[in-house]
Amino acid sequence: MTPVATDIRFLLGDRCILRARRMLVPLSYGLDAILAERPLVPVPLPPGADGYRVQSAPADQLSRLDQQFQGFLKSPPQLYARHYIDMALGHDGYMAQFSSKTRTTLKRKMRKLADANGGTLDIRSYHAPDQLDAFFAAALPLSNQTYQARLLDAGLPGHAAFRAEAEALARADRLRAWILFLQGKPIAYLYLPVVEDVLIYAYLGYDQGQAQLSPGTVLQMHALEQLFAEQRFRYFDFTEGDGAHKALFGTHQVQCATLFLLAPSIANRAVLTGHRAFNGAVEGTGAWLERIGAKAKIRKLLRG
Repeated sequence: MTPVATDIRFLLGDRCILRARRMLVPLSYGLDAILAERPLVPVPLPPGADGYRVQSAPADQLSRLDQQFQGFLKSPPQLYARHYIDMALGHDGYMAQFSSKTRTTLKRKMRKLADANGGTLDIRSYHAPDQLDAFFAAALPLSNQTYQARLLDAGLPGHAAFRAEAEALARADRLRAWILFLQGKPIAYLYLPVVEDVLIYAYLGYDQGQAQLSPGTVLQMHALEQLFAEQRFRYFDFTEGDGAHKALFGTHQVQCATLFLLAPSIANRAVLTGHRAFNGAVEGTGAWLERIGAKAKIRKLLRG
């Protein structure tokens, strides 16, 4: 497997303060592998690679990684809940998972945004190859404004290779994408590739200036209603990382971890030691800010 230039990021909230670049082989667990408790299959470290980046390792399998990758330097695992939706519930069964208060809140948010748009929601789907130029034309400028793109380099890609991949997915009926418009202006997008019968939550972005209208939530609700109606998907996989949006919409979760496994060297040891010390300082400061009630304000300032 080909190593990929990967940044080990020193993050202050969502803002990257420092990065150490390493050539790492990506290894990841798909949702099916996690649920079936299948072990990760190691691949030999190719020449020029500094190690591995392991994503979504089930937390209860971390000790197995120690046995499989003996001698490698292991970063502290980043632990999180990997959320997903069991699509077998159907739309009615899914909505029944929410409390009556939450259902009322979600409906109110959809109604509020519709009212702001003259009484109806303007949500357009882009699933076919001949619709993708219009999708990228509307979604990319919006993505470039989001904090995910500005601070995390995690916005919707627009390069030729990604667009060619999107077109191939659409030709195979393995892509679902939507854009939410307000008064003719795009304010949220959602991009979901399909792997076998699992929907992958790849990219969601929205206009922070319209956050009071909850565009990401409204778009997610609309997309899920359409996806349930297709009756062809097994899971909606929110992939790596936790978050309020994923926790709200997910029906199940599994504890996972992302970590680095680096070849033993002085430079790699220094990077991981520094990374561990930095994260410890950030966590300590965050706990102190939480105690004095300033954490939310500081996070907002860091996001700009």
